[in-house]
Amino acid sequence: MGKMALGSRLRRLSEQLTDQAGQVYKLYNIDMNPKWFPVFYALAEGEDKSIMQIAQEIGHSHPSVSTIVKEMLKSGVAQETPNKTDARKTFIRLTEKGNEINTRIQAQYADVNAAVENALNEGQYNLWKAIEEWEFLLEQKDLLKRVQDEKKLRESKDVQVVDYTSAYQSAFRELNVEWISQYFKMEESDYKALDHPDEYILNKGGHIFIALYNNEPIGACALIKMDNDMFELAKMAVSPKAKGKGIGYLLGLAGVEKARQLGAKKLYLESNTILKPAINLYHKLGFKKVNGIPSPYERCNIQMILEL
Repeated sequence: MGKMALGSRLRRLSEQLTDQAGQVYKLYNIDMNPKWFPVFYALAEGEDKSIMQIAQEIGHSHPSVSTIVKEMLKSGVAQETPNKTDARKTFIRLTEKGNEINTRIQAQYADVNAAVENALNEGQYNLWKAIEEWEFLLEQKDLLKRVQDEKKLRESKDVQVVDYTSAYQSAFRELNVEWISQYFKMEESDYKALDHPDEYILNKGGHIFIALYNNEPIGACALIKMDNDMFELAKMAVSPKAKGKGIGYLLGLAGVEKARQLGAKKLYLESNTILKPAINLYHKLGFKKVNGIPSPYERCNIQMILEL
């Protein structure tokens, strides 16, 4: 199963270490459940702490620490103490039994630390450093996001961005009507461009792209010529069925490259700030917010330009 079962393998290693740790506690006559150790250690310095403080300090969830504390209270290793400033809250501290364990466990600490260091030195790779590194990497970008990115990359390889032909006129219209109607209302300028793309876009020096996934039209965008130096990136729409495949980014890249080929110095677009994924996409493509260009659309509340 390899890397697909990484979680299971780590869990198996954890269970193995926990079982062996239980035997180590018996070796030193320490009456303590191994899973209590992080909480016990956090309380060992003698400071009273809340469950939230302990959870933050050892990196465990609040429910997990709460469960462990309940077990430690029941065993007589820990006790609750009232908060002097807030009677509704309680702190946790070690009992006399817990402090006695803390005194006797020091020899176990020394021997376990030495044993683990020796084991780490026997291996080709330092497991401790590797765990620290993985924890850091997953904090920066968790496994779900990493898999989503790989899924998007794989599926984007099956996407083709092709030039518009009359065969795609209905798809061009339907894709745009679908997304516009989802968030806004269709306006007169929409109908003109979508019902007559040759007249309002292509014949005026513009261009239209269609994105195909498994030969099915699932995205579109247009370049509308504004003047000799500037084109508008418009009528970008992606089917909800194709969400997460990076279609918008591929269409955007195609539009930027085509604008350069057509000699444009600037690429302009209009959008609305409620479309956060779209705005993030435009920033990723290099667009910057501008003001002052009149728009025929009621839904437009942000304008952006990319200097080519």
